[in-house]
Amino acid sequence: MLDESLLDAPDALARADRRDLLRGAAEAGARVRTAARHATEAGITELNPEGRPRAVLVAGPGTAATGVADLIAALAGASAPVTRIPPTGVAPAPGALRWTLPGWAGSVDLLLIATADGSEPGLALLAEQAYRRGCTVVAVAPLRSPLREAVHGVHGLVVPMASAPHGEYDAETSAAGPGTLWALLTPLLALLDRVGLVTAPAEALQSVADRLDRTAERCGPAVATYSNPAKTLAAELADSLPLIWTEGEAAGPVGRRFAAVLAELSGRPALAAALPEALPRHGGLLAGAFAAGADPDDFFRDRVEESEPLHARVVLLRDRPTGGLSAAPAARELALGHDTAISELEPEEGSTLESLAELLAVTDFAAVYLSLASSAGA
Repeated sequence: MLDESLLDAPDALARADRRDLLRGAAEAGARVRTAARHATEAGITELNPEGRPRAVLVAGPGTAATGVADLIAALAGASAPVTRIPPTGVAPAPGALRWTLPGWAGSVDLLLIATADGSEPGLALLAEQAYRRGCTVVAVAPLRSPLREAVHGVHGLVVPMASAPHGEYDAETSAAGPGTLWALLTPLLALLDRVGLVTAPAEALQSVADRLDRTAERCGPAVATYSNPAKTLAAELADSLPLIWTEGEAAGPVGRRFAAVLAELSGRPALAAALPEALPRHGGLLAGAFAAGADPDDFFRDRVEESEPLHARVVLLRDRPTGGLSAAPAARELALGHDTAISELEPEEGSTLESLAELLAVTDFAAVYLSLASSAGA
């Protein structure tokens, strides 16, 4: 159950936020600026590569590394294939995880390692494997970590991960925290700008930081729910199964991250899919047991001890469509035709990076509010 009264009680939110998740969301813009500075100090902005890599490989643990790979793939588009190397192992612990290069990886490929921990022996072994294959290795990792030394040992480049401006928040949630995502992603965007795979010069990263700051002001705990898009979304998703439908190159990875963060931070299931394929993929859910009007017709069933049934709610995340073509009208028609409510988010005008940043910020704040208000109401 969601305690909606908590959403408009900033002091109570602060007491409930034992993991400093709200601070992590609010500091995302500052993390971008610090990370961009670290990239410059590491020499990334002075690189003069002799051509583009054939492919980009991305490795790292947890929600943050998965998000980094997904966002880079979306931004790179057709410039080069981007492949995430998934970890294997018997447990999700740093010492148990292993990564293996695909058989085709070689000297014309680029390996990016992103980790908020840096103690994973498997990533050090991956860097050594890449060195033997001739791959270029670039890592973003905490300043004092074993991985930093391992990557230096194979003549790779390491950028120190930007720390939180006022001290780190809970390590247990840092992999899903919004500040961590930007601390890992920003230096890699600066690198990929230099090799010609994405457009992310210094001024673009500054614009991203500014957009994150402005969105944090709109979504902060002191802003009332009626004018706060993140609190509004959190309240709308109470006791629902979010069906996150995305449209646009920036919205796709945001929707997938939103589903992952909802599960990790607030323990809520969510499904994400891109339009128009989302309509046949999730259409059955709108007509089945998760439909808004679904309720078994059993007059004698004892409902006293039962919780409210979980109903689907559509969350439509849209970047501005190109060419005026959009599946959003069909999405609205399908949802409303099954009496299913819709929440819609669309960013303000700006670059693809700015749109992505705004959508990430609002959905990250919403996931945090859901986590805090649900745990308080439990």
